[in-house]
Amino acid sequence: MTTIYDARLVHLRRERITRRFTSRMRPWLVDLDHLPNHPPLASFEARDHLGRPDRTIRQNLDAYLARHGVAAARVSLLAMPRTFGYVFNPLSVYWCFDATGAPVCVVAEVHNTHRERHAYLLRPDAGWHATTAKELYVSPFLEVDGEYRMRLPPPADRLALSIVLHRGGRPVFTAALTGRRRGTATPARVLRHALAGPPQRVRALIQRHGIALWLRRLPIVPRRPHVPQEGVQ
Repeated sequence: MTTIYDARLVHLRRERITRRFTSRMRPWLVDLDHLPNHPPLASFEARDHLGRPDRTIRQNLDAYLARHGVAAARVSLLAMPRTFGYVFNPLSVYWCFDATGAPVCVVAEVHNTHRERHAYLLRPDAGWHATTAKELYVSPFLEVDGEYRMRLPPPADRLALSIVLHRGGRPVFTAALTGRRRGTATPARVLRHALAGPPQRVRALIQRHGIALWLRRLPIVPRRPHVPQEGVQ
């Protein structure tokens, strides 16, 4: 079953300059083996996620997991669908379970505004906490170093995900996605989602946030192209 959430994305910067922005989002929680398809209003396509665009998202995820010696019987994905030919997912999360329903791992797939992405294989503790080194250039004002401390519990009636970047033993950036279940993907909700234009709004706000920091003379960190994990952009 596909579930749509009403959610709020919050970015909080704490290094050199303290600045915060928020945006409304409507992420979808989908079964990776039964992806909804409502083009052009909403669709999930392999080209928007890790792996080769000529395979399915599930095939690409299975190949990625196999390289790490992991197999999953069932996978739930939280992400924004492609809408009217456009999508932007700052974060896509895959919850992987075995045949008994026990959690195997979580894959956090981070995207930047340069059409680059990096998937982090996580093995959370009982409270769904996990840590991993930062590997992808995301903000032009933050170096590619430090440690992400994530809390990524599977959504139910409530959605509550957080990622905190720590450098030098202190938090310098926080991203949080919180919300509540809106309901299943009925035709009316799919249409409202598409007309609201959430992917475009999120990217525009992130870029406006960056311009505001640049105008305050925050130093820009040069970007080095990211080597795709799957060998293709």
